[in-house]
Amino acid sequence: MLNNRELFLLNTAQTSNSPRLTEIVSAEGVYLYGPQGEKYIDLVSGFAVNNIGHRNPKVVQAIKDQLDKHMHVTVFGEFVQSPQVKLAERLVSLLPSQLNSVYFVNSGAEATEGAMKVAKRYTGRSEIIAANKAYHGSTQGALSLIGNDEYREAYKPLLPEINFIEFNKLDDIIKITTKTAAVILETVQGEAGIRIPDIQWIQAIRKRCDETGTLLILDEIQTAFGRTGKLFAFENFGIVPDIILLAKALGGGMPIGAFVADKKIMNVITSNPMLGHITTFGGHPVCCAAALASIDVILDENLIASVAEKASLFRKYLQHPAIKEIRGIGFMMCIQLDSFNQVENISKYCAENGVMIDWFLHCETALRLAPPLIIDEEQIEASCQVILDGVALYC
Repeated sequence: MLNNRELFLLNTAQTSNSPRLTEIVSAEGVYLYGPQGEKYIDLVSGFAVNNIGHRNPKVVQAIKDQLDKHMHVTVFGEFVQSPQVKLAERLVSLLPSQLNSVYFVNSGAEATEGAMKVAKRYTGRSEIIAANKAYHGSTQGALSLIGNDEYREAYKPLLPEINFIEFNKLDDIIKITTKTAAVILETVQGEAGIRIPDIQWIQAIRKRCDETGTLLILDEIQTAFGRTGKLFAFENFGIVPDIILLAKALGGGMPIGAFVADKKIMNVITSNPMLGHITTFGGHPVCCAAALASIDVILDENLIASVAEKASLFRKYLQHPAIKEIRGIGFMMCIQLDSFNQVENISKYCAENGVMIDWFLHCETALRLAPPLIIDEEQIEASCQVILDGVALYC
């Protein structure tokens, strides 16, 4: 009889030639557990999903409570469903007043796709500008926005009239014109190796969008819900987007995404044609119940307040001549090294010694640090020691 790893390779579509093949049977708090009792500190948080840790009791209870009522009943937007209504109300209450209409989807890529459609329809324009080394998802439209031709080339032709600017390059802002429907940016670039926008640059982007009638879409799929030390990352930079994209940590471990805009913008999908954007499972009631509980945990337990202090502990403990830089904001950080060989070997070493860490699509010379907000100092110190042992061994 084949074991789970063999079946995984046999029956599950593979995204690389060398999957990690770490089997996980349970998870709790900041820990992942393997079938033989292996225990790992999760410094990736399911790629910025598990901000409140794994299987938070309040989220689990909210899921169970909703399961006792109903699961899927109809396509999103037709029936009034309390979990959707309550979650939308909560999100709108936490966002600036012009972000007052929520469309729920299943993932970050779907949020990107919906926002692109709305921006084109609202402005009557077709050009969209993204940033080099951006990542907004892997569906056909979102892939068109990836600022790395290595990932786009095999799937061309993609969407036309997609142009790119350099992140933090002021001279590129002039590329935004009255032909541009939207500029879409990660508020903090993730897969580029954690690149933080200069305040002058991102505020100039906002100003240029206002001048040209262009919508500014901020992708907060990785950055929202406390990851940068603010509930939403744009709060760090003194700007407000026209559309915000949410997913990952929104669901507390359940799959859900959203794009949020002003109602006057969102209303373009209601007519000519009617049902201009639809989804079967978007706003699934169980996922919405989990998301509402997850937001409550973040706010009620004041998890964001300690993010900056805890992030400073990583910088304190991760001292080694081979570490070129620890770059980031809040719990969105990277350890800059010299080569992918170092990154790959250290990542494997850490996994073998109880710490899960990873790297980036567009910055393969850096290790990713994105721990749950609930991690404590003892866990931080222990995981940093494993990382340092790996650095000492392979650098």
